[in-house]
Amino acid sequence: MTFNSSVRFFLKVGSVITNRTILFSLTLLLWASLSAAQPPVDSSTAGLFNTPPPDVTPVAPRNLVVMDNPNDAGHAVIITWDSSIDDHPGGKVTAYKILRSQNKESGFAKVAEVPAGSQQYIDNDAADNIPYYYKIMAVNSSRQAGQLLWQVSSETDIFGPVESKPQWFDMRRLNVFIGMIILCGLIIFYINQAKSGKKLFIRKIAGLDAVDEAVGRATEMGKKIFFIPGTSDMDNVQTIAGITILGRVAQLAAEYETWIEVPVSRSLVMVTAKEIVKEAYTKAGRPDSFRDEQVHYLTDDQFGYAAGIDGMVVREKPATIFFMGNFYAESLILSETGNSIGAIQIAGTGQPSQLPFFVAACDYTLIGEELFAASAYLSREPKLLGSLKGQDIGKAIILVAIIVGILLESFNLFQLSNYFKVIG
Repeated sequence: MTFNSSVRFFLKVGSVITNRTILFSLTLLLWASLSAAQPPVDSSTAGLFNTPPPDVTPVAPRNLVVMDNPNDAGHAVIITWDSSIDDHPGGKVTAYKILRSQNKESGFAKVAEVPAGSQQYIDNDAADNIPYYYKIMAVNSSRQAGQLLWQVSSETDIFGPVESKPQWFDMRRLNVFIGMIILCGLIIFYINQAKSGKKLFIRKIAGLDAVDEAVGRATEMGKKIFFIPGTSDMDNVQTIAGITILGRVAQLAAEYETWIEVPVSRSLVMVTAKEIVKEAYTKAGRPDSFRDEQVHYLTDDQFGYAAGIDGMVVREKPATIFFMGNFYAESLILSETGNSIGAIQIAGTGQPSQLPFFVAACDYTLIGEELFAASAYLSREPKLLGSLKGQDIGKAIILVAIIVGILLESFNLFQLSNYFKVIG
C-alpha cells in the first residue's frame, strides 16, 4: 500500500466515525428535550398529570349524622348522610370517602370508600369509649385503562365527637323477652295450681287413653305385651320419652299380672329399661314377679333388629305391641307384621317421615309432641302437668294472635306482624 492510499483509507474511516458520532449526539439532544417537556413523576400522585375539566367538582353531602350503633356489642358507629345534589346517574359523584380522626383539627384518615348513591356506612373498626371525629368527602374522578387521570372532591363539616359503646340488651328482641316472661309465668302459675290439688284439664290423647284398654286385652287373652323403644340410644330424647311411657305400661302389666317383654337394640337402653320395669313392678307391689329376661338385647343392626322382632311376633303372637321412640325405615316392617297377626298397636315417634306408616298400620299413633307430653299425661305429676298446661295455653295465645293478625293485615287495619319479628 502506498502513502497516498493509506491517507485515503484513514480519511474514509474518520468520516464514518464522525457521522455516527454526530447522529448519536443528535439523538441524545432530542431525548433530553422530550424529557424536559414532561414533569417529574411522583409515585404518590401517579396518574394525576391531567388537569381536571372545569366545573366537575361535586357539591358536598349534607346532614351528616354519626352515632353509636344501637343494640350491639360495641365497636361500631353508624354514619348517615344525605346524598350530594350532584349524586345522580351521569352526575358528578363517583364515590364517597369516609374519613375519621381522633383529633378534630388534623389526622383524618380514610376508613372506607362507598359507591355513589350510598347514604349509610357502619364503621365496625371503632374502639369502644374513644371519641372520634368524622367527615364525608364526595369524590369525582376519571380513569382510563385502569389509571387514575384526575380526581376532585368536596367534604362536609366535621361531626363529633362520637363514642362506640356496647349495650346490655338488644331492644329489637324485646318481643321475645316479653313472650318468654308470659310463657314462664303461665307454666309457674299452673304448676302451683297442680300442687294445690286443683284438677287441670288436659286435652285427651287417644293413644294414651287406650293404654289401659290394650293392657287389659292382653290380660284377657293371656298373651304377651311387646314394648319396642326404637333403634336409637339413650342420647335421643325420643328414646327417653319412650322409656318414660314404658314405666306406666309396665306398672299396669304388673298390676294385671301380664307378661311384658322389651327387646332392645342398645346396651344402655337395655340397662335403663330394665331398671324402669323393675321399679314399675315394685310400685305395683309385685317386685317378686319381675324377671331379668323380660328386658333383653337383640342386636345393634337396624334390620337385624327388625327381623328379630318380626320373628318373635310371628311365633308368639302378642296381643298388644307398643312402638315408642325413634324409628327409621324399619317402622313399616315392624308395624305391618304386628298388624298381620291382629295385635292392638300403639305407636309414637317424633320422626315425621315415619308417621304415615304408623298411622296406616297401627290402631293409635302419638304424633310428634304427643310423645313428649305422654309422661305428664300418664303420671299426673304436678310439675310435669303444670308445664304441659302452661305450654298449651302459650300455644293457644300464639294461635289467636296469628288469626287476629291475618284478619287485621288482610284488611290493612294494623301491622300486627311487626310485634312478632325476631332479629337473628
